[in-house]
Amino acid sequence: MAELTVDLTYGSALFQAAEETGKKDLILEEACEMLGIFEQEPDFYAFINYPAISAREKKDVLKKVFQDRICQELLNLLYVLVDKGRTRHFPKIIKAYKEMINHEEGYSYGSIYSVEPLKPEQLAKFEEQTSQLMQTQVKLENQLDPKLIGGVKILVDGRIIDASIRKRFEDLGNKIL
Repeated sequence: MAELTVDLTYGSALFQAAEETGKKDLILEEACEMLGIFEQEPDFYAFINYPAISAREKKDVLKKVFQDRICQELLNLLYVLVDKGRTRHFPKIIKAYKEMINHEEGYSYGSIYSVEPLKPEQLAKFEEQTSQLMQTQVKLENQLDPKLIGGVKILVDGRIIDASIRKRFEDLGNKIL
């Protein structure tokens, strides 16, 4: 629960700074690129998360790598996270930031779980139907879950729409009992 608070607190602070400077899209784009770098270079990400390395050393390296390549607001966030020992929260902070942007633009962000990857047209149809049902624009990210057996399960804003075969079996079992 404390991690959720950390993610929302820093994500909200980043969102406010982005709004004040008019850099919401730029910060999101650069943050996503940074997440890609951290994923491609796990040793670099491990370095900034390693507690035995001083904050000064980490900030010096971050400055050398990212100075003049990312906006100052994002670099400042990294510095604060280094100082507080919370750099491992960066991916979740950016996720919270992205959700705030989507919410402001009138979008809800969710996941659709399926046994196999959905085709783009299938995903678009599920987004349209879910948007109508929830009366808000919905963006869905497809995630695989082989335990479903078949069908889909959609999770948006804490609500679950379960149209999986597994759920149907569970419902049938409850009726039999």
